[in-house]
Amino acid sequence: MSALKDKLKADLTASMKSRDEVRLRTIRMALAAVNVEEVAGKEARELSDDEVIKVLTKEAKKRKEAAEAFGNAGRAEQAQAELDEQAVLEEYLPAQLSDEELVVLVDAAIAETGASGPQAMGQVMKAVNPKVAGRAEGGRVAATVRTRLAAQ
Repeated sequence: MSALKDKLKADLTASMKSRDEVRLRTIRMALAAVNVEEVAGKEARELSDDEVIKVLTKEAKKRKEAAEAFGNAGRAEQAQAELDEQAVLEEYLPAQLSDEELVVLVDAAIAETGASGPQAMGQVMKAVNPKVAGRAEGGRVAATVRTRLAAQ
């Protein structure tokens, strides 16, 4: 079993004991999403830490989008609940890259691939995505790649 999944299970027990409702429901939801991913496909399997991080990243993104939707609909209470759940999930995710760190990684990938011009975006994305690996949202990476290629 992955170390991250073990930590989630231990934290689930701790949140039950401390009666922390937000943490409890968020960790339960996260473990359910991990379990669904484990049984998806032809046969059940254990997820690695990287795969668990991908699942948690997807769940955190869902919470962010739901919070925006609730906020736009004037439902501040539900929006805050979604943001609280997102904050709990982010505790289990790797630290996000700053804009400067992301630019450095993108510039290195551009230099590595010898890419120039917007038509080389796919090539650069293919090189930079493994380096970023869950530390920056895909849309943010793509926007940075696009602006750095246009600046050349």
